[in-house]
Amino acid sequence: MQSCESSGDSADDPLSRGLRRRGQPRVVVIGAGLAGLAAAKALLEQGFTDVTVLEASSRIGGRVQSVKLGHATFELGATWIHGSHGNPIYHLAEANGLLEETTDGERSVGRISLYSKNGVACYLTNRGRRIPKDVVEEFSDLYNEVYNLTQEFFRHGKPVNAESQNSVGVFTREKVRNRIRDDPDDPETTKRLKLAMIQQYLKVESCESSSHSMDEVSLSAFGEWTEIPGAHHIIPSGFMRVVELLAEGIPAHVIQLGKPVRCVHWDQASGRPRGPEIEPRGEGNHNHNAGEGGQGGGEPLGDRRDEDEQWPVLVECEDCEVIPADHVIVTVSLGVLKRQYASFFRPGLPAEKVAAIHRLGIGTTDKIFLEFEEPFWGPECNSLQFVWEDEAESCTLTYPPELWYRKICGFDVLYPPERYGHVLSGWICGEEALVMEKCDDEAVAEICTEMLRQFTGNPNIPKPRRILRSAWGSNSYFRGSYSYTQVGSSGADVEKLAKPLPYTESSKMAQGSSSKQQPGHLLSSKCPEQSLDPNRGSIKPMQVLFSGEATHRKYYSTTHGALLSGQREAARLIEMYRDLFQQGT
Repeated sequence: MQSCESSGDSADDPLSRGLRRRGQPRVVVIGAGLAGLAAAKALLEQGFTDVTVLEASSRIGGRVQSVKLGHATFELGATWIHGSHGNPIYHLAEANGLLEETTDGERSVGRISLYSKNGVACYLTNRGRRIPKDVVEEFSDLYNEVYNLTQEFFRHGKPVNAESQNSVGVFTREKVRNRIRDDPDDPETTKRLKLAMIQQYLKVESCESSSHSMDEVSLSAFGEWTEIPGAHHIIPSGFMRVVELLAEGIPAHVIQLGKPVRCVHWDQASGRPRGPEIEPRGEGNHNHNAGEGGQGGGEPLGDRRDEDEQWPVLVECEDCEVIPADHVIVTVSLGVLKRQYASFFRPGLPAEKVAAIHRLGIGTTDKIFLEFEEPFWGPECNSLQFVWEDEAESCTLTYPPELWYRKICGFDVLYPPERYGHVLSGWICGEEALVMEKCDDEAVAEICTEMLRQFTGNPNIPKPRRILRSAWGSNSYFRGSYSYTQVGSSGADVEKLAKPLPYTESSKMAQGSSSKQQPGHLLSSKCPEQSLDPNRGSIKPMQVLFSGEATHRKYYSTTHGALLSGQREAARLIEMYRDLFQQGT
């Protein structure tokens, strides 16, 4: 075994020889979301000068998308900075004066509107009745008590019984139902209302988890997701400001927009049998205008590649350009991996990584913004929550396509009106969100208006003057909103997804540590040793690295998890080349 860590007697290993010949390792980052931008920024700051970011769409930001309408900015994607103590997104936003606090407490599970610190959530039934405040509070206390129990299976190693089917939804629904039914003080009418509220709360929870249903979320793994302490914040000027701050440190020529990738051909120099021959068209410097700002200056990198030396990675783009690289950081969503992993990597991914992709979950959570001329809700109302009374005995959160609107859990009131106007923000998730995405704006606005009339009991509510909505599930560059631990998966699958390719002995031993760095700190990951196989020659380490929110074991589904995962993968390469950079090569 030879290690690339040593600065002394490792000077003649293949990695050192290649770096001496070419001057700089070439790194291609696929995706210009938070993970990709964080990785590129960290590499550039540490002296890497041949970094290229390939973004399939026409914009940066990934699942952060702020849309400005008039004087207001609406978030189609990420909306809140969840927690402040050590959250790198929070500190970046705070340092640049972008923050507004939206909750007073140290913790929120999202069952109240996070747009306003004031007001109350109005729980309305499909019969046009408002559920009394005391009933809502009693149910909320009971639900939160059971919700807290769901965290204990992972955190305290409690065994999961067969009745729960290892499902958060099944466990929660049955626990809450049994306690409601066993309450000797509530009349039957109150019990029926509370039983119906279970489904509404689980719809909200499903939207937060971005699952089709909480029935699909793993009970044994649920408590591993870690909430950062501190208040939740929004950015009135738009979450895209955080993206722009990250991008400010990256020269414009580094990022190529409208550049979707077709396939990552890795392990090209190993001597393994290869597929159809690919002619690299990118032997020059891919940081166009390379002399600008000192990025990628000097002779074209392709000219420094010896004839007997192959690039370990070839990145094949949809426009047929093939970019050779030493390393590629893949930041595409889990939804894209699920849909395209078989064709996106050549050779194919290892079986355990494919299994992890299958086991982990990602769903769609969409927003529906409705703008009205005047508010029809009271000034004390911060949200309208929809409770279907006929769902008191329901055991499913799946609806036929024509009833997709039943998955809308409610509408938040955007606050303050001086900033947003009179706007409601609706939430829908799962397969029903995909059905909604196929409808046109007129149809969605009409259905939402009818629902608002039905639940408020006010037949005179006008149609909204404007509608704006997201469509993350049908977007081919995302195929979903964010990830969750599906029944049958665990945090170990997140680790397997994050593990770089090709596998080496030390990377196998290091499995389980790649996502556990604390907020705001880069992981000082040790370089995997290079395996020397007489039949294959030396294996170039860390050819394909993986980042993105789905690869962070503690903070999956969050913007800070995405950013930290990008920094983590950059740290692997920084550590790998540290000694060689220090030698001035």
